[in-house]
Formats: sequence, C-alpha cells, structure tokens
Amino acid sequence: MSPISRPNRAVLGASVAALTMLAATACGPDNSDPAVAQTTAPTVAASATGKPGAAPIKLPTVEELKTWKFEDWDKWAQQNVVTPAVKGYWTLQKILNAKPKPMPQPQPDPTQPPAQPTGAAPAQPTSKPATPAPAQPTTAQPPSGGGDPLPSVVEAKPTQHPYAKNLHVNGKIFFKDGNEDYVCSGTVVSDPANPGKSNLVWTASHCLHGGKGGAYYTNISFAPAYNSNGLLSGGKQASEADAEPYGEWGATAGMVSPQWSAEADPEHGGPWSQYDFGIIKVANPSGNGKSLEETVGGSVPIWFNAPREQLTSVSAYGYPAGKPFDGVELDHCDSGKPAKKAGDPSRPAMLMIGCNMTGGSSGGGWVAPKDGKPALVSDTSIGNGASTWEAGPYLDDVAARMFDYFSKKSK
Repeated sequence: MSPISRPNRAVLGASVAALTMLAATACGPDNSDPAVAQTTAPTVAASATGKPGAAPIKLPTVEELKTWKFEDWDKWAQQNVVTPAVKGYWTLQKILNAKPKPMPQPQPDPTQPPAQPTGAAPAQPTSKPATPAPAQPTTAQPPSGGGDPLPSVVEAKPTQHPYAKNLHVNGKIFFKDGNEDYVCSGTVVSDPANPGKSNLVWTASHCLHGGKGGAYYTNISFAPAYNSNGLLSGGKQASEADAEPYGEWGATAGMVSPQWSAEADPEHGGPWSQYDFGIIKVANPSGNGKSLEETVGGSVPIWFNAPREQLTSVSAYGYPAGKPFDGVELDHCDSGKPAKKAGDPSRPAMLMIGCNMTGGSSGGGWVAPKDGKPALVSDTSIGNGASTWEAGPYLDDVAARMFDYFSKKSK
C-alpha cells in the first residue's frame, strides 16, 4: 500500500519534547519531503551520546542513580537523542516484512543444566504456535547468586478477536536499526503528569537503543491494538487501516536506562538486562491533539518496587514474530508467581516466567493485579534459545526516578 494512502499521517515530532530528544536531520530518500526536514545538526543522529561536544557523564553506580535528582537526570538526558519518525516510512508491507528483534540470549550458567526442549513440531506459517510436548518440571538446583530454578514452559495463547477494550493498550513497535526494519511490543502506560491523557509507551531498552557504543534506533513508531479485529490473521490480506485501528503513533522522545546505553551488548544478556526498560512519548498521527490514552480508552499504571510476594499471578503480552509465530497476533503467557533470576547482586534480580514466546514479543508488558486492577510490573527482556522461559527487569527506584523525570519533562 502506498504511504500516501492514509492522508491523516502527520509529521511526527515536528515539535519534539525538549527532553532527551533533540530532533536530528533524517537522511536518505525517505526524507525527500521538505516538510519533514529537521533543523538540528545531522551529526547528532549518528551519535551515541547525543549533543556534539558534550562531555560524557560517567555512569553512576546503582546506589547513586537512586539518589539522582531531576537536574541530574536532565543533565544525562541532554546527551541522548531520538530522531522523530519520518512521514510515511512505514507501510503495511514493511511492517509485515520487518524482522522480530531477537531477545538477548543469557550467558550460560555453569550451575544450571540445559533447558528442556519444548518438543514443538516443525514451524508452520500460522499465527498459532505448534503445540509443544508436555513440559517437564525442572529438577535443577538454583543458579548461582541466589536465583530460583527455571520455571516450566507455559504455552502462549493468542488473544481472542476482537480484542477486549482493556487490551487495546498493547501494541506493536516498529523501528529501523541500520538498514534493517524490526518489530517489538509495547504498552500504553499512565502518565502522572498528564492524568487521563498519557502519550507514553513502555517497552524494553533493546527495542529503542543499540547499547554500548550504539545510538537510538530511528523511525520508532507504535501501533496500539494491532490486528484487533483479526483481519490479518491466518495469512489474510487486509488494508493498513484494518491492521492499525488507531493508526501509527511516531515517537518524538524517548529514554533508556543509563546502564543499558553505557554497558549493553544487545545480543547477549548480562547485568544491563536487569535494567532493560525504556519509555517513548508518541504523537497523534492525525494531529488532532487527542492523547493516546484517550484514543485507545485507557492506560496501565506502573507498579514500581512491587513486593515480590504480592506478584502471585503475572501475564506477559506481546506480538511474537519468530517462528512458529507470525507476528500478527497479540499473544499472552499466563504465569503464576514469577521466579527470581540471578544476576549482578548489586542490582535487583529479574523476574522470570515460563513462556514460549519468541522475538518480536520483546518489550511487551508484564501485568499483575494490584487492588483488583492490572498494573505493569516488567517487560520482556531476555529469553533462552529453546523458548521455554523469559525474564524481565524488576522495576526498582532507578526505573521509578527515570520515569518520574520523563513524565515531568514531557508534560
């Protein structure tokens, strides 16, 4: 479908939030329209640290980050930029052809035996995963560092069409990394600085930024309630408007954890995975001023420092696109109490659940009941090659302070 077939697409980010995001000049044939040209020096977009000539800030310790004030976050944020999405870059065909962003693979734990294979049948070109053999309970000893045994695999279930209204907060994230197009997942979250009018989407850092020595990805966009009516399911042909009932919301601002941008190897799990979370602010594609939260009919509050003993039931949502999934279905793994995944003892242990979702589900929200209502407690970060479990960061004071800064600065 031609990118001009949806006239309501606006230049996303014409007024970029002053936060971390100084608009950078987008290059190449996709930016031939002078209306989308930006004014900031083009060197910014290619920079891993943002402002040209800005002295890099030494990565603080976790304990220091927990004491950072607004001005400390602001100083660090000035060295990070997000390039606004280019008008008309994403077409339905580009989205369908985009690769699933792989989950970073954890480093081998010498105390942990190999994960049990799922016994899945050969991959089929269908939105529903092949049925795995019955999961075998693990008898592994807890891994080093105080973690728990690996959980048994839980088979992901596709969400029934049309999606229930409260699930419209879930969506697909699209972005460009170098010459490749990728997909991840994200969740509309409540914005304390703009109650009832949030334009914020929570996801994983590895869906936004290339890690140590890297930069923010480009053309970052969010499509809430993607394929809600199932018109793309089963290989069916559909229009872009059918696939994206609320359109594509381009990122105008974003932030990942300082640990991720300073330390991360995006292909492998490590201490940085314990802070693999990120946030973007998006703009209404029709330019009518209505917020994302108002448009989709809700948002999910974030539950920072959730007592682990109260997380008795966690559900992970996402759009897995690695085989045997095809990326058009909102799937979910309904888990019980998440296990603790060992890691850097100076950082909070990750949450870990049994789940067979694959790449593309990265960044999808993990929700748990709080006072009878769903609250976001993590996002999909890493998973093992056998697709039997996945882990997400525990959202502690560092995440809370980063989000508080972003919310206030984006107001």
